[in-house]
Amino acid sequence: MRLTRYFLPVLKENPAEAQIVSHRYMLRAGMIKQQAAGIYSWLPLGYRVLRRIEQIVHEEQARAGHIALLMPTLQSADLWRESGRYDDYGQEMLRITDRQDREMLYGPTNEEMITDIFRSHVGSYKDLPLTLYHIQWKFRDEMRPRFGVMRGREFLMKDGYNFDVSKEDALHAYNRHMVSYLRTYERMGLTAIPMRADSGPIGGEDTHEFLVLAATGESEVFYDEAVTELKLGARTVDYDDRACVAAICREFTSLYARTDETHDAALFDAIPAARRKVGRGIEVGQIFYFGTKYSEPMGATVQIADGSKVPVHMGSHGIGVSRLLGAIIEASHDDKGIIWPEGVTPFACGIVNLKQGDAAADAACAAIYAALGALGHEALYDDRDVRAGEKFATMDLIGLPWRITVGPRGLANGVVELTSRRTGISEEMPAEAAVARIAAIYAGV
Repeated sequence: MRLTRYFLPVLKENPAEAQIVSHRYMLRAGMIKQQAAGIYSWLPLGYRVLRRIEQIVHEEQARAGHIALLMPTLQSADLWRESGRYDDYGQEMLRITDRQDREMLYGPTNEEMITDIFRSHVGSYKDLPLTLYHIQWKFRDEMRPRFGVMRGREFLMKDGYNFDVSKEDALHAYNRHMVSYLRTYERMGLTAIPMRADSGPIGGEDTHEFLVLAATGESEVFYDEAVTELKLGARTVDYDDRACVAAICREFTSLYARTDETHDAALFDAIPAARRKVGRGIEVGQIFYFGTKYSEPMGATVQIADGSKVPVHMGSHGIGVSRLLGAIIEASHDDKGIIWPEGVTPFACGIVNLKQGDAAADAACAAIYAALGALGHEALYDDRDVRAGEKFATMDLIGLPWRITVGPRGLANGVVELTSRRTGISEEMPAEAAVARIAAIYAGV
């Protein structure tokens, strides 16, 4: 994409309403625009990152054997009355009456609707296990929406639901989700720690939150520092192998890591003092096992081998897709701007032309741009006729992980400059070598 043809409304000054880094940089980088309290338009740069995050979530859900569908944003209040949650959920639920006086709500979550879909189409244990999920916009009428997309009222969320014939099967689904989430976050360049948490209005016996450590996090967290060193890496995971999946879950949950709601001071104090850490975390996902909490009152049953019918065991599993943008920025930035991990960057690299209008520089930039595109890596080419300092400031602000700088002096020596946004280290090399380096970097993402 050539910057002269792109819509990137960057701001030079910090917006007064932005209280945290992610909100400030998302506004300044032209990623979002507030339309109402806690409700944002996603401008082109922000939308590109949002879609990259969504793509990673879809890929990891498919890898774990989960099936995508799409449910509507509006739901019938009658479904929520069946489960008993309609009156319990509180004022965060946006309640609506349509022109036929039917009571509706803007979905904050989808346990009731997915249970209704299941009970309408599945009747035998032979059709289980089954996990369905979607990525859809939600609405929760927060009393004090703040911090940009970190605590908005409208947000994009992946929520998935498993249906199993027994608790044992459902807990395997729980473990499967935990592992798939660990891989999802790692692909986004995040260390997201699974922490024992409170189930809240979703309900259930077992639940873990995934939290990214950041000073601006809303939750106080207590953890063994050794948990931050755990990585899935490139290991192969067979999601049908219960022992394998359970072992990974034990590996990532045996070390102490809890939110303030479930903190146990005695267990925490048993950790060696040097490894005891207290900090703050940003919640980016949560998984639940809640058994028959919804299937029993809503009649979601299956016929088992002896001919009797039993309520299915269920769990739900959510990832805050839009919230993740804020969390990534909070975890990866400096005083110049955002530093995107390669897995979620809106463009593979930036190309800066130091002398727009110079025939050799223009031709070299165009050739690099085309070469990257031919390899499937779209670059953002700053072809504006502005000072070099302004181009560098824009690239630093929007945070592309790599920058190729092209100028007449370097071209006279047969080189361009490849710069890492994260380290600030620059290397001079032929243009072809810079393109090859970028391709090699993204081959491993």
